[in-house]
Amino acid sequence: MSIDMIGQKIGMTQLFNKKGSVIPVTVLQVGPCTITQIKKKENNNSANIQIGYQYANLNKMKKPNIGHFKKNRIPCFKYLKEYKSSYYNNLNIGKILNVNQFEIGNYINVSGTSKGKGFSGYQKRHNFSRGPMSHGSKNHRQPGSIGAGTTPGRVFPGKKMAGRMGNTKVTIKNLKIINIHSEKNILIVKGSIPGKNGNIIYINKKIK
Repeated sequence: MSIDMIGQKIGMTQLFNKKGSVIPVTVLQVGPCTITQIKKKENNNSANIQIGYQYANLNKMKKPNIGHFKKNRIPCFKYLKEYKSSYYNNLNIGKILNVNQFEIGNYINVSGTSKGKGFSGYQKRHNFSRGPMSHGSKNHRQPGSIGAGTTPGRVFPGKKMAGRMGNTKVTIKNLKIINIHSEKNILIVKGSIPGKNGNIIYINKKIK
């Protein structure tokens, strides 16, 4: 059973505990999210719950999406996320979820898109060690051998080589909630969150 919500990364700062130690924290603006759809599965005690975040501009939406919201008589949302949960008996379409779903001290998982670094080399992308930098060396930042010649005569898929770095989905698990500001929908968690300031992030909290 889980609770999922959509939010936005505001930025990082630091707090001090009672002992005077510095705690690096990330400030998140979470929700409010609206339940837009509930799909109950037969012969199963779970359901797929879809939530929406941030009101959308109708002029920039496709007609099937507008019809989806119009059918349920709810506003149109820009971002949607669907998750599986067995905690759906007290939920209904149109219900608004906010940061009150969480408590200080809870641990959550946060997913986001990491910063894009462009086309990067071996040392930066895979932390390879460089070659000798002395005079006469012709292997400073080259990868070296990437495979045998005659057999197999090719490079295997998945070989660590230069390429695009970043701009991928990254999930950070077990981030502790340090503080909650319900009036501004602010969540403060310990640690860092993937992506730049303003990125859309997805929050997941497991419930036993």
